[in-house]
Amino acid sequence: MKFAIFGNTYSDLTITYLKVLFDFLKERKVGVMLDSDLYDFVNENQICCLEYIEVLSDDNFNCDYALSIGGDGTFLNTAAHVGLKNIPILGINIGRLGFLADVSVENMLVAINSLLEGDLIVEERTLLTVRSSDGTQFDYPYSLNEMSILKQDSSSMLSIHTTLNGELVHTYQADGLLVSTPTGSTAYSLSVGGPIVVPEASNFILSPVASHSLNVRPLIVPDNWIIDLEVKSRTKCYQLAMDGRTTILNESTRLRISKADFTIKVLKQPNHTFFDNLKNKLMWGVDKRN
Repeated sequence: MKFAIFGNTYSDLTITYLKVLFDFLKERKVGVMLDSDLYDFVNENQICCLEYIEVLSDDNFNCDYALSIGGDGTFLNTAAHVGLKNIPILGINIGRLGFLADVSVENMLVAINSLLEGDLIVEERTLLTVRSSDGTQFDYPYSLNEMSILKQDSSSMLSIHTTLNGELVHTYQADGLLVSTPTGSTAYSLSVGGPIVVPEASNFILSPVASHSLNVRPLIVPDNWIIDLEVKSRTKCYQLAMDGRTTILNESTRLRISKADFTIKVLKQPNHTFFDNLKNKLMWGVDKRN
């Protein structure tokens, strides 16, 4: 068995837990492959002997599972590298909130041992994909959390003409518009007032960012619908952010967002549910009145 490991290279905690992890995997004769950035990080900090560790590349991605050690941002980066390779990902949380990376570092070795014994559950998560009207190419045109249409400057609003399955439904006057998956419903979308949606739901969420109309609220649509967006801006351009990867586009570039034809496989502990996450991390449903 072989693991591909991706990690947060900005935290000193990564060094501590990588040492523990490498010893654990070596003892169990599990092969290790490292993302190139993490490989350099391990080498610079002399975390372990690199003699038996391989470097991941597009041509060398032969592994059974991927481990993400960091926060949800590290998990999203891991998912972008895994892409269509159909490799399940386990998220170890050394960040803050941790909805995707929801295994605590205290429980890291227990969870990995459960993985080796085949006791973890695989959840399939829907992704968004985007195409441009003018042939603009994106390195990785997929998002696990959301696609964000955002203004580039700090003053004027955007006008975002939004068509759903061929019907023009609204022109958002706002700082931006988020198209989110159920996985992303607890991310950026939640911070702008979007609803919480269970990851297994077959929906997408459209949430305006700082809407100029008080009566415009987030909208849930089926995930087999086609979402067409045309953006108008005083600066003649706008930002498209795909899970944080930002591209500046001309306002003449229209976008078509739809459901991707593959999923990301997320490894979960059988005794740890989505609602446990809501209660423990967001204090969802907690009543402090005594």
